[in-house]
This record gives sequence, C-alpha cells and structure tokens, in this order.
Amino acid sequence: MEDRLTELNRRTCVVLGGRGFLGRSLVLRLLALPNWIVRVADSPRSLHLHPLHDSLLSQALSSGRASCYPLDVLDYSQIFQAIEGSSVVFYMDVSDLQRDDFYKCYMIIVQGAKNVINACRECKVRRLIYNSSADVVFNGLHDINNGDESLTYPWKFEDMMSDLKAQAEALILFANNIDGLLTCALRPSNIFGPGETQLVPLLVNLVKSGWAKFIIGSGENMSDFTYAENVSHAHICAEEALDFRMVSVAGKAFFITNLEPMKFWDFVSLISDSLGYQRPLIKVPARMVWYILLLVKWVHEKLGSRKYNHSVSVHYIQVASRTRTFNCAAAQKHIGYSPVVSMEEGATLTMKSLSNVAEDSYYARYNSFNEQSKIEKLLGSGEVADILLWRDEKKTFIYFLSLVLLFYWFFLSGRTFMSSAAKLLLLINVILFGYGIVSSKIVAITFQRIPPSCCEVSETAVKYSVATLAYIWNNGIQHIQSLAQGEDWRNFFKVAVSLYFLRLILLQSLTAVIGVALVFSFTAFFVYEQYESEIDGFVKVLFNSIKGSVGLLTRNLLASLSSFLRNYNSFLRNKGHAAL
Repeated sequence: MEDRLTELNRRTCVVLGGRGFLGRSLVLRLLALPNWIVRVADSPRSLHLHPLHDSLLSQALSSGRASCYPLDVLDYSQIFQAIEGSSVVFYMDVSDLQRDDFYKCYMIIVQGAKNVINACRECKVRRLIYNSSADVVFNGLHDINNGDESLTYPWKFEDMMSDLKAQAEALILFANNIDGLLTCALRPSNIFGPGETQLVPLLVNLVKSGWAKFIIGSGENMSDFTYAENVSHAHICAEEALDFRMVSVAGKAFFITNLEPMKFWDFVSLISDSLGYQRPLIKVPARMVWYILLLVKWVHEKLGSRKYNHSVSVHYIQVASRTRTFNCAAAQKHIGYSPVVSMEEGATLTMKSLSNVAEDSYYARYNSFNEQSKIEKLLGSGEVADILLWRDEKKTFIYFLSLVLLFYWFFLSGRTFMSSAAKLLLLINVILFGYGIVSSKIVAITFQRIPPSCCEVSETAVKYSVATLAYIWNNGIQHIQSLAQGEDWRNFFKVAVSLYFLRLILLQSLTAVIGVALVFSFTAFFVYEQYESEIDGFVKVLFNSIKGSVGLLTRNLLASLSSFLRNYNSFLRNKGHAAL
C-alpha cells in the first residue's frame, strides 16, 4: 500500500544536461529518492550508457522511472518535447564547449537559456532551477572575501564564459513569476569530484608538466571549493523551497560551497601529493605571469594556432592568484542547504580517481610531456641535460651553488686567478690530509676511507679523451684546409661570424660574460623546453617579419633607383637635345 502511494505521488522532473558531469550526479541523487520520475535530456551522443557506471540509470530506464531525450537547446521543438508535462526543470551545463568559439558559446548558453525559459512558460512548468557559477560576480581583478548575494555583476569580465553565464543567469532570474514560472539560480564555486572535467584535469596536467611547482602570487589566497554531490543536494533543496513558493527563494541566486575555505595552493598540493609530484614551492609574481601569457597569446595569433586556449589560461591565473570565498548563509537559511560530503572526504574520493581523470581530460589530449624535447636532444640526453633542465631540483641546485661559489672564488673575491687557484688547491690539500689522519670512528660516526681507485683514471677514459682531442684537432685542420682552398664560402662566413662574436665577447668584461653564461645555462635551457613551441613560433614570426621587411626595403630601393636612373637618363637626353 505504501509503495502504491509513493508511486502515485511521484513527480516528473527534467535534467537538462543530464549526462554531463554535474547532471549525472543530480540524476543519481534524484533516482535515489522514491518520489521522482526523471527525464534525462542531453545531446544524442551523450545518451549512450556505460554498463558499469550507469547501472542505476539502466535499472530506472527498465522500470520506467527514467527516460532519455535527445536535446539541442537551439532546437525549440526538442526542448518542448523533453519538458512537456513535467513540474520542475533542472538546467545544468548541456555540453562541454570550445571556449575559443564565441558564437557557439553565446548561442548555446544565452540563446539556449532563452529557449528553455520560453518552453517552460509554454509547457506550464512550475519551477526552473539554473546551475550558474560563482564566477558571475568575479572580474579577476579584485579579491572576494566572504562575498554574499549583494555582490553585483562586474561591468567587464576578463573571462568570456563567466560573462555568458551571467547573462543566462540574469535572464532566468528575470523570468521569475511570469506565467506561473518560479526560478532561482545556484552559484557553486570551484566544483570538483571524480570525473570532473575542468578544474581538476587542468591542475593534474599542470602538476605532471612541472608548471604547478610555480606559485602564482603570494600563495596565501583563500578559495572556496564545492564537491559535486553537494551541488546536486543544493539543487534538490532549492526545488523543495520553491515548491512551497517561498518569496525569499523565487527569483534569487545563492552561493553554494563546502563551507570550508582553504588556500588554493594547498588544494594544488593535495593533487601533487596524490600523483607523487613535488608540491608548489617557487613563487612567481602574478603580473610577470600575465605579461608572459600576453606574449604567448600574440605568438599564437601570429601563427594562427587553434590549440591554444587563452581564456582558460587567463581564468586559471585569476583563480590561482586571487582570494575567492563566499558566504552561504542565505542558502543555509532559505533553502536549507548544508554540505552532505565534507571537504576532507570529497578530496579523498577525488584524489583516488585522479589517474583516470588525467588520462581522459580535455587538456591531456593536447599536451604530451613524455616526448623528448629538442633542447634535450641538443644537450645529449645525458647527465648534463638532466642538470641543466632541472630534472632533479636538489642535484641541479647543488651544482649551481657549487659553480656560483667557484665563480665568486676566482672572479669576485678580488684575488688574481693564480692566487685563487693556489689557495683553492691548498684548501683541498688540507681537507684531504685532515680527512686522512682523522680517526675512522668518532662518537659513533663512521668515516669511510677514500679508496685509491677513486683517483685513478681508467685506460678506456684516457683513450676516449685522447681520441676526442684528436678528432677536434683533425676537424680544425680540415676547416683550415677548406678555408685555404677558397671554395667553401658558407664555411668562411661561419668562421668569420663566429670570430666576430668572439671578439665582441672578449671586448666585454670576462667576469660579466662568465656570470651571464652561468645564469643563462641554468635558466634558458629550462625555459626553452617549457615553451619550445611558443619560442619557435616567435622566432619564426620574427624571421618572417624581418624577411618581409628586407624584401619590401629591397623592392622600394630598386624602384627608387630605377626611377632615379630613368629621370637621369631623361635629363641627359634633354640636355643633349638642347646642346644640338
């Protein structure tokens, strides 16, 4: 009898975008409640079920508690068919969008919201709940500390998606109480969870690439995060509040978070730890990162590249360097929201799923960090490459510090080179002699003796060194013979340019040259490897610009010279005629 009563009291709801990340979570939570019949509406390609992950939905489809509808929010008839006869519509993100296609994003987000509103009014749907974002009040330029619903939309957004989301949210809230339709919007901040397709995959790939070791800004900025299941729970709470026609809920927007703000870079550290990578530790000024980003954007625009997504990078830098915390008191008071999954539990579940997220993420498809870089091939892929490319930060830092100390000892200490070398050898001699006479064991500390073989050079190493010197000598002799024959002009120009640059270098202070070379070696190779494609592209654009300028200058000079010669010849002819 009780089951029969429950079946009679079931209401029909529609989840637009029900196969997306948040849509799946909401569908499962609705199906776990006995009083809902759920319609899942999404693009046809998203409606295919996974036999393992969608078992609950498959059972609901078999029993008639769920149904699937193909949906294109730009097709009004499909929206009408999906929501007709329902009492509530949950409007989630319908599909993943390409952020570099403004027209498509505008049509799906803004025009799609208009179509959904009109269809709800025509079908006499009672409640429409929109999944918005906390980004709609964030312009990327200022911190938000415990922000509440009194915050207004910014005049200008740095992120296109936030701008379009704000427009869609405003349309839906403005439609409240028209033709009996009650609306509200939820603004979750930094959504995460197993299967999330934006924030977490981006951070995973930044960690794997090594870029997440750089902290943008002070690293003290706080952020609010929201576990996906808490967002789904908030939607159901909002529906129940709207069902009682609460004036304090209808036409309003509410911030939704886990109520446990934390440092943004602590969250990145959790991901680094779960993947076995180094935590973020190097602080970089946000303004410097911004200028680098503008340069990268310019290079990609010149190259006409479509793989680089500038808006994603801008939004990440803003979120990573600014404080963004929100007050959920209104959601707690008016819709009865409180998190059902704690931050600790949600983070644990998310970190366990990171391997799958990293493989399937949008960003991983465009970034492969296993391929050997050109600079690594140039350096020989050996120990030198590992040191200069910072493969092992501790080892590289030790080498760098040692070279800096030697540079100071020989060039900056004020002594001559010979006196510095003599004092260094004397110091090494004293250390070795002291190490030799010291007791092998002092206060339970054992000193290992240096074996004689440590200072021996193998016969193979000697032969290899001699062969290398012989090769260099013979190669030099061949170049000299080639120059003496006067036939290889390319070789002549190479030698001449090299000697000219060597002359310029030797004209400068040797100390400054060596210092610059030391810093350059430990920074330039690493930077080039990280921005290999961008730097190559910039050089290509610069080369083409110079080539085009030279060609234009040559043509203009030739045209001017030709014009001058014609005028001169004409002048001579006129002068000859006058003489005759």
